[in-house]
Amino acid sequence: MTHAIRFHAPGAPEVLCWEEVAVGDAAPNEARVRHHAVGLNFIDIYHRTGAYPLPMPSGIGLEGAGVVEAVGSAVMDLKVGDRVAYAGGPIGAYAEVRNIPADRLVKLPDSIDFKTGAAMMLQGMTAQYLLRRTCPVQAGDTILIHAAAGGVGLIVCQWARALGVTVIGTVSSDEKAALAKAHGCDHTIIYTRENFVERVREITGGKGVRVVYDSIGKDTFMGSLECLQPLGMMALFGAASGPVPLFDLGLLAKMGSLFITRPTLFTYVAQRKDLVAISGDLFGMVTSGKVKIEVNQTYALKDAAQAQIDLVARKTTGSTVLLT
Repeated sequence: MTHAIRFHAPGAPEVLCWEEVAVGDAAPNEARVRHHAVGLNFIDIYHRTGAYPLPMPSGIGLEGAGVVEAVGSAVMDLKVGDRVAYAGGPIGAYAEVRNIPADRLVKLPDSIDFKTGAAMMLQGMTAQYLLRRTCPVQAGDTILIHAAAGGVGLIVCQWARALGVTVIGTVSSDEKAALAKAHGCDHTIIYTRENFVERVREITGGKGVRVVYDSIGKDTFMGSLECLQPLGMMALFGAASGPVPLFDLGLLAKMGSLFITRPTLFTYVAQRKDLVAISGDLFGMVTSGKVKIEVNQTYALKDAAQAQIDLVARKTTGSTVLLT
């Protein structure tokens, strides 16, 4: 028998249980993976609380890295012993061992360790699609990223800087401001004592930014729109402060013919070819040294509840992984 974190009803962190589970043979199109590390992400909180409902009982977690222990009869491009990583589901990454569709796995370069692999996939591929596909940015652009010292934020800062983009980031403290600056953020705004809309306008000489990447949601939504230049875009890719209330689309016209999109990684990597392309781009940025993945916290997998508590309390920076 092996162990996994499961829960039988949505609720507080205490609903997460460390349980013995049976992992059967891999189906024809599956691979059995023994995790070395599992990624912690804010979407895990949404699943645990029921904000994103799951059929109960359920596993939890969308990201991991480990070694292939067995492959199904129809799997041709993986073999036992391959180092692999994945993000985006299916649900159930908080486990020592699991079966997963082989077409969701990508081979992890030898130069990237398992902790980094588990920490980088969901956040790194999110940064890739935001910067390169949702609203492709280029040298000379100015962007705003909220939670600049978080997992996605630190990757976006570095990647955008490598592209010649000017990065403005919001953070909650001086310590997080220093961290974001060390990773390529040109201007930091400490939102706990500064009005981020006023500061963005000041930094840009009143022009505003081309794009805002917003994972906060309710608390920053209207302010994010006010930071945009005419024809600018807001990519709302999370809701850490809660869902955005109903919104009159007519305001987009009044504020400068603005665009809003609500992208998800799951859509961008639904096709195998896109998963391979996006992850390959990410691996290239990491192996080149242009993007460094900061694994700033580790917890034992069985302590996943405490890890989630600390994430919600904003006690973490960069990426967090759970170790098996």
